[in-house]
Amino acid sequence: MTSQPQLHQRGPEIQQFGTVAQLPVALSHDARMYSCQRLNRILADTQFLYALYKKHHWGMRGPTFYQLHLLLDKHAEAQLGLVDVLAERVQSLGGVAVGDPRHAAEITAVPRPPDGVEDVAAMLSRLLEAHEIILADAHDAAARTVGLGDDGTQDLLVSQVIRTGEAQVWFLAEHLVVTPLVQQ
Repeated sequence: MTSQPQLHQRGPEIQQFGTVAQLPVALSHDARMYSCQRLNRILADTQFLYALYKKHHWGMRGPTFYQLHLLLDKHAEAQLGLVDVLAERVQSLGGVAVGDPRHAAEITAVPRPPDGVEDVAAMLSRLLEAHEIILADAHDAAARTVGLGDDGTQDLLVSQVIRTGEAQVWFLAEHLVVTPLVQQ
């Protein structure tokens, strides 16, 4: 015995991405496979939405800097919570959650922003576009998974992904409404 850690270990892949292990969750293989595929796509998009929120949080500028800096950080934390819940749902269905950001980049539908900093309206518009992509996919997946008997996935999508996304869209969109600060 030695107290030296055995570093640089590698092992065989014990479950391939895109497969589902048989778990006694009272759902068919096809239902679990479908749900895992849809959840992984939403998971990848949510990972990128989280990263987009952080990018814009750090790059915020202008007279609303403080308020938006805090708001974007709060929204990012909520998206990070969804990342964990989505990944755990995939795993609980016997699937493999997309966990590597390079893999997520291959399957996300969220467009890549420029590497630099855009103006505030463009940053908020990008966030709204990413939310719309996720919300459209989540609505469609929720409707289809309930038809397959996967009430758990449907509930997660509606009660967490959709409700969180819709609330965040409302808060962001209101920052793009042009109104006078003072009524004359």
